[in-house]
Amino acid sequence: MNSKSYPPVPPDQRELTVQDGYFYQIAPGDTVNIFVWGLNELSGSVPVRPDGMLTTPLIEDMQASGKTPSQLARDLEKQFATYVRSPIVTVIVNGFVGLPTQQVRIIGEAMKPAAVPFRKHMTLLDLMIEVGGLTEFASGNKAVLVRYYGGQQRQYSVHLDDLIRHGKIAENVSLLPGDILIIPEAWF
Repeated sequence: MNSKSYPPVPPDQRELTVQDGYFYQIAPGDTVNIFVWGLNELSGSVPVRPDGMLTTPLIEDMQASGKTPSQLARDLEKQFATYVRSPIVTVIVNGFVGLPTQQVRIIGEAMKPAAVPFRKHMTLLDLMIEVGGLTEFASGNKAVLVRYYGGQQRQYSVHLDDLIRHGKIAENVSLLPGDILIIPEAWF
């Protein structure tokens, strides 16, 4: 992958951030804490299964994946209402995985390649801290950011060596949910 064939991230996208419309959606692998006010026997921490469903006391196989915690709480209230008068439910996500469209993935020569749940206002530097930086064999200035923006896939050259090893903060760019960072190995 030759970074010279990709343009740098354009100025209008360098500081893009997810605005007010972004809400975390529960994903398979997340752990949710369900609190039913006044009913400890219905409250507890449950995992979201790989099929996106969860099971709690009195409720089997409820779809959780793709819902916000508030949406899941309202759905649980409806289900619990069959057994309990006027249940009040709160859902708190404990372990975050995130849907693939709400993750930032990093592959190649990162110390710990991973899929990282996106956080509002996340930057390239935040991601590199999360994965422990570059390996000694990384060709950081030939890294490529793959972004789906405006309905199209675009690829941009990013300069991780300049950012991390030389402290050039101007090379830091904002990330968006679904971004993929590819860090190639240096050829000696």
